[in-house]
Amino acid sequence: MTNLSHPLPLRRGAPMKNRFMLAPLTNQQSHADGTLSDVEFHWLTKRSEGGFALTMTCAAHVQKGGQAFEGQLGIWSDAHLPGLSRLAAAIRANGSLSAVQLHHGGRRSEPPLTGEPRLAPFDDAETGAAALTTAQVEQLRADFIAAAVRAERAGFDGVELHGAHGYMLCSFLDADNNHRTDGYGGSFEHRCRLLFEIVEGVRAATGPGFQLGVRISPERFGIRLAEARELARRLLAGGQLDYLDLSLWDVFKEPAEDGFAGTELIDHFVDLPRNGTALGVAGKITTAATAQKCLDRGADFVLIGRGAVLHHDFPRLAIADPAFTARPLPVSPAMLAAEGLSPAFITYMRNWKGFVSEEPA
Repeated sequence: MTNLSHPLPLRRGAPMKNRFMLAPLTNQQSHADGTLSDVEFHWLTKRSEGGFALTMTCAAHVQKGGQAFEGQLGIWSDAHLPGLSRLAAAIRANGSLSAVQLHHGGRRSEPPLTGEPRLAPFDDAETGAAALTTAQVEQLRADFIAAAVRAERAGFDGVELHGAHGYMLCSFLDADNNHRTDGYGGSFEHRCRLLFEIVEGVRAATGPGFQLGVRISPERFGIRLAEARELARRLLAGGQLDYLDLSLWDVFKEPAEDGFAGTELIDHFVDLPRNGTALGVAGKITTAATAQKCLDRGADFVLIGRGAVLHHDFPRLAIADPAFTARPLPVSPAMLAAEGLSPAFITYMRNWKGFVSEEPA
């Protein structure tokens, strides 16, 4: 039986020293220009000190117009390199692998923050997003690849492409709305095309030891579970990824889509052939027992989000004690500050219903 403490070899680069990866978490702690702040540096390096085998940044936008949150980390300019290089070096010094999650907000981007129009794969009346031209799609592909090269130059072990949660790459997969006729919409094959072109481009532009992952989500935003499974199958089998990150919101929930009652989301993916690609799952994993259950069901590793907010050393605690359970909610602002969250991050966490107590900061 695979244990949470067991190392996990990846196809490229160094292995994960255990089965815990820090989930990419929005924290709104970067500077307005996308450069890394000291408080975000502290938040991330504290997790690398706490035993995470791979420490991943929050979503970092690859184009100026792709910003979706205040205080979002950027990787669209060489001006971001000094902070990113400092972060990569510190994470490595703490014995953790490092990755930047590459992101574009798409129809969820924020023009008031960027001064640029909101763009998406299709015209979207709800958000006012305009459809990308084919030339803009090609530029987007180039900018994702350039951001991966920038991450490698900064010293990161790899990158993850954010293809989940309704952001730009996920919107290309949207079966309900992406009816483009230029080869990047319509059929499932064409809706997946951009993601696979970026994967191929990153592999070609980076070194043989550079690690590459993809995050997908199998529900909402026009995503069909059967298509998500087929996409996962292709990504796992292609030989170009080191890991696939499944953002399930709740690992053991039943699918929301009709026709899948009595099943659990995790089981729609863990039976897929891996071909040497590691499969990770995220979604309400807040105890050592739940993390171990994910491995027992067939996942190779787990991604920890809210548990990592509550405990910078979640992996160390979970490996040491099979009965470990994260702190009950709500928690005080003082406790979060002690765990390395800045006032801005604590304010953001108040948006998570029932997470932060009403005590003053």
